[in-house]
Amino acid sequence: MRDSGDADTGLPASIEAAWGLRERPAKGPRPGLSLDRIVAASVALAAAEGLDAVSMGRVAKELGVSTMSLYRYVAAKGELYILMLEAAVGPPPPPPPPGTGWREAIAAWAAAHRAALRRNLWALRIPVSGPPATPNSVAWWEQGLAALEETGLDEGRKLYVIMLVTGFVRDEALVTADLAAAIDSTGLTADQVMRRYGRTLERLADPARYPSVARALASGVLFEPGDPDREFSLGLSILLDGVSALIARRGDTETPTGAPA
Repeated sequence: MRDSGDADTGLPASIEAAWGLRERPAKGPRPGLSLDRIVAASVALAAAEGLDAVSMGRVAKELGVSTMSLYRYVAAKGELYILMLEAAVGPPPPPPPPGTGWREAIAAWAAAHRAALRRNLWALRIPVSGPPATPNSVAWWEQGLAALEETGLDEGRKLYVIMLVTGFVRDEALVTADLAAAIDSTGLTADQVMRRYGRTLERLADPARYPSVARALASGVLFEPGDPDREFSLGLSILLDGVSALIARRGDTETPTGAPA
């Protein structure tokens, strides 16, 4: 339990409980109700029906309690989302062995993050409302930053790299999930959908007006079977090439536009 002399964290009580800074209520209005049960029920509901299905009223119904009883444990749905993400994504995997290069370490970290999100696609619908604020999320942050320790980058640039890689991982997972859902809704295979799209675009995109698009269509790349894992690895490799260039010129004191100083 947090000592009364400790400084206020500014965090909601439910998030402080996740850090062990305050005791969780020992007994709820109904025996057996707890913050852990509320979060577990919410995660199960999101996994089965999507994030939109999660509301305080619906979670209370799943647990067989009144909606008001939940507010003793979590004050708002936004807090519940954070705790759901904390529980579902979990901690990062063990760090790579000593001597692992920064690029290999970051690639493994990004792949593990992607795998965690793909296991919980509903989590991608939770808006990013601030920096990491829960134990597992800070542990992911720590491992990513630690992978860059030997690069010579300053702390601002390391943070910028982590935000860039995290954004790439989230965007790739979200686009892949959205495309898969859209394809499933057609009743066709992914190849059939892409071929139909390609034929439509060939009719609509005048080569004189869209020469680059015409060349891409003529190459047949849109009709090739997609491999999400290969595409992810390629995209991440291109991104890390840019990080390599940043490391190579780390002696340059000029901060890139938009990057933290």
